[in-house]
Amino acid sequence: MENKKQSIPYIWLAGLSMLGFLATDMYLPAFDIIRGDLATTENMIGLTLSIFLLGMAIGQLFYGRLTQKLGTKKSLIIGLSIFAVSSLAASFSTSVEMLLVARFFQALGACSANVIWQAMVIQRYDAKTSQRIFATIMPLVALSPALAPLLGAAIEKFYGWSMIFVTLTIIGVGLAVRTFADKEPKQEQATSGKTITFRDVIKSKKFTGNMLIYAASSAIFFAWLTGSPFVMTQMGYSGSDIGLSYVPQTIAFIVGGYGCRWALERFNAQQVLPWILKLSIASVVTVFLVSWRMDVSSIIPMLIPFCFLAAANGAVYPIVVNNALIDFKEGSAVASGLLNFLQMLFCVAASAMVSSISYMGAISMGSIMLLQLVFLFIGAVMVFKANKEENMVLAEQ
Repeated sequence: MENKKQSIPYIWLAGLSMLGFLATDMYLPAFDIIRGDLATTENMIGLTLSIFLLGMAIGQLFYGRLTQKLGTKKSLIIGLSIFAVSSLAASFSTSVEMLLVARFFQALGACSANVIWQAMVIQRYDAKTSQRIFATIMPLVALSPALAPLLGAAIEKFYGWSMIFVTLTIIGVGLAVRTFADKEPKQEQATSGKTITFRDVIKSKKFTGNMLIYAASSAIFFAWLTGSPFVMTQMGYSGSDIGLSYVPQTIAFIVGGYGCRWALERFNAQQVLPWILKLSIASVVTVFLVSWRMDVSSIIPMLIPFCFLAAANGAVYPIVVNNALIDFKEGSAVASGLLNFLQMLFCVAASAMVSSISYMGAISMGSIMLLQLVFLFIGAVMVFKANKEENMVLAEQ
């Protein structure tokens, strides 16, 4: 196939995949400094993060339609331009209201990269190659939440918090320039053919099943990320201890992602996925049982099984994202936007539920994680049934 002769622009794709996470996390260490400079409250500064997540969720639903009208290249340049301009506006903020508006539009721009990079991979490469690309890039995304705050803290220390947003502006401009230089294949350009709608996508049993696995796995992860700081604080851990607890999780996620790539070179996705799901289920049940049956005074008994869950997530993401989108080459950005939107809804819901009952301690986190297994199971049943039907069709041909 022609796409096998193409060199794969891993750096560009990785940059696009990380953009939203960089914009989310890089300014977090400067929260209190920004609060003081803008003479506002902690709640209002916290709202700058919430409104960014809202913009990310909403914006992902629009770029699919935009790519069908303008093509992926023009749509991505528009999104990155919005991101760069709003990041620069954020750097000049003199009030928290100005920062809130800038953050909302920054999110609307950032989510273009989140949606379109996945769509481009699906459109440009065959199923096996696209799966390998996802398995290469997605583990790198795990580094963003770990490294972005460190980079932001260093920038703020030497140059002030506004330079964090200037740095994001430069990153956005760099990605836009690289996108402008990209040679867009014909299949990614605007077409006058049948328009793929969200209804067309959600009717697919294969998409919905893989989406549920992706969303539930992510929600389990967010339940831990939301609950573990509360739990560790109740156990007497310091802020630095809480920060260090994310290191083994990040390493496990990366190991799982590249372990998945290794496995996919030797087995097909249908063979690999059941084993990953079994590891996910066993890990979540273990975390729940530890939180429920033990008077836990140390995070270690829960952190160990959670690291296995992180490895499972690192392995499952490339498979289910690729499988969810692969049948929608003509409308991959629409499918990608819907996939990421629904995933974010699950994550926000899980995070909110853990926060609302955080006073219950470790059991609050373990219970919400366990609840997500219902959706994981439903998704798995749908995927296995869709795979069986697909194999039967292939056998008849």
